[in-house]
Amino acid sequence: MGFPMEMDKWSTGKIWTVSHKLVAVAAGLGQMGIHRNVIHPKFGSFILLGTILIEAEVTNYNKPIDYNPCVECKLCVAACHTGAIGADGYFNFSACYTHNYREFMGGFQDWVEKIAESRDAKDYRSKVTDSETASMWQSLSYGANYKAAYCMAVCPAGEDVIGPFLDDRKDFLRDVVRPLQEKKETIYVVPNSDAEAHVARRFPHKATKRVSNGLRSFSIRRFLQGLPLVFQRDQSEGLNATYHFTFTGEEACEATIVIRNKTIQVHDGHVETANLRVTADSRTWLGFLRKERSLLWALLTRKIRIKGLPRLLKAFGKCFPS
Repeated sequence: MGFPMEMDKWSTGKIWTVSHKLVAVAAGLGQMGIHRNVIHPKFGSFILLGTILIEAEVTNYNKPIDYNPCVECKLCVAACHTGAIGADGYFNFSACYTHNYREFMGGFQDWVEKIAESRDAKDYRSKVTDSETASMWQSLSYGANYKAAYCMAVCPAGEDVIGPFLDDRKDFLRDVVRPLQEKKETIYVVPNSDAEAHVARRFPHKATKRVSNGLRSFSIRRFLQGLPLVFQRDQSEGLNATYHFTFTGEEACEATIVIRNKTIQVHDGHVETANLRVTADSRTWLGFLRKERSLLWALLTRKIRIKGLPRLLKAFGKCFPS
């Protein structure tokens, strides 16, 4: 069974009551595959998860299974048109979320803002196609649809589904994987993101459309927690820097963000030696992130102050395109 989202907590990022995937793994139903779906030993990725919460004493507990049914074929990597799944196990949350969840809350919010920004019907139609409008209507009427679940579609793991893959891998690639790779379709991407570059490089026959993923920070803590989710590692190539952030005002706190070797680490407080120090009024910083405040204005009024090379702030922003 599912749980209603607590929409009054949308801005906090804590709108779901429980994570079904983590519960399923803990209950011994399977393990997480490289595609970030739970793989059941028998049914593979083709399962629907539900959780029941009860107020009762539990006397016996299951435990996770001691092996992973994932066969590490990397077909999910090959089929993912946004490049969200890395062959090395890396997962780009933003790339997957922006496209696959286009009709969910983030994409819906972006669509509503497109309506609000449009001068008239003609201007709206220049930004949103009729098929996109129809798709959003369909999701509102019948439930949000995933744009693509290619990672699940090509996954051969599981006793009940692995047969065709083992019988003839060449035929499996031809019949299951390649049609998805060769399909002409529109991929929704954040501008200047790793996903946009991946589609152009790997799937040039697929069109891209630049959109916002609808993810916005309404608190400094949420901003810091969300950085690893929207970090674009390929955009960070060549950047090795430590940033000290000091937030003042309503949400006073200190944090360190280390971007090194295409990875990101976020720490409470100031650690290591900073290459760039940023001091910012918390409300002004959040307004800047939401594109409600000008960075130039914030710098001129000293609501945001930097100590170090300005190019490092520009390089920081490149890692988190919006």
